Amino acid sequence: MVLTQSLKHGSILHDFLCALPKCEHHIHIEGTLDPELLFTLAERNSVQLPLDDPAFESSTALKARYSVFENLDDFLHYYFIGFSVLLTEADFEALTYAYLERAHAQNVHHLEVFFDPQVHMERGISYSTVMSGLSAAKARAAAELPDLSVMFIPCLVRHLPIPSALNMLAEVVAAGHFEDGTVAGFGMSSTEKNMHPTMFTSVYDSAREAGVRNLTAHFGEEGPAEYVSSAITHLGVGRIDHGRRAAEDPALLDHLAKNSIMLTLCPISNVALRGIAEIEQLPIREFLERGVRFSLNSDDPAYFGGHVLDCYCAVQDAFNLSVGEWETIAKGAIDGSWCSSERKQQLSLKVDEAVRRQRMMIPM
Repeated sequence: MVLTQSLKHGSILHDFLCALPKCEHHIHIEGTLDPELLFTLAERNSVQLPLDDPAFESSTALKARYSVFENLDDFLHYYFIGFSVLLTEADFEALTYAYLERAHAQNVHHLEVFFDPQVHMERGISYSTVMSGLSAAKARAAAELPDLSVMFIPCLVRHLPIPSALNMLAEVVAAGHFEDGTVAGFGMSSTEKNMHPTMFTSVYDSAREAGVRNLTAHFGEEGPAEYVSSAITHLGVGRIDHGRRAAEDPALLDHLAKNSIMLTLCPISNVALRGIAEIEQLPIREFLERGVRFSLNSDDPAYFGGHVLDCYCAVQDAFNLSVGEWETIAKGAIDGSWCSSERKQQLSLKVDEAVRRQRMMIPM
């Protein structure tokens, strides 16, 4: 989905959405590896891509394959193949900076970026290599991309054994990266099918015991609302990534609203992976009406064809939201961020200014 497609009734606000300061909380840095960079790094690092899959004949063929994912597991198959070309600190720096630059161009002012050190460690790439590359990209962004704050969130992946997740967490703790702010919190991703939250209580208990305060997890994308509830109860998370199926449980919606638990929704991703048939099936209005805080995010844009601004515009086209509703979404995303109170205040003032300018042009 791209902005050059024909626009529907909401298009009058697309310019406003371009100008609206944004926070993105659900972006996997490995999911920003576009086919062109994948092939470039494969050649540079002498990585042999699968010979038996015609998708890997060219970057064009691979991009075409990405447009027809059947489900989450189909996507993850290609997603983890992409990891194989990432070998050096320079690879991770190039990957990360390319995304930071693109997000900045779409008026994203605050990013909280997922990465999967557990998978890299399992294939022999050290945590320090990955983290050094990400940190170098962040340092470069601080010098070259004005007013962009960046945080990193390591994730366990559900398809690998629990001891592997505990080892990864122990390495991050030993490095002192939770304490010094190198990473901002701890999360969980990968396939949700038959992966009840209670399977991962030992990892989240260990994170809390190590003093990690910011905890999140991917639930409610494939799994039912009960998975969302259990993640909150048993894992102690204060944020839910995806979480769209929370709408199936009215009591859960009340709990999310009362406790200001943010959902990090991924509209284009949900369509690409066939969780929903169209954006209109997302419970956007229900969340707004029930006071459930959420942000809009691109998830894995190199694979799903939509970056954060595309997500904003797709939601606008589907729901014809007002300027006031977008102000609520933008302010909720700021409040749900893990940055400092001072940074939140700065971001909130930027939203106020964008809303003021829009209302001067088109009173609403």
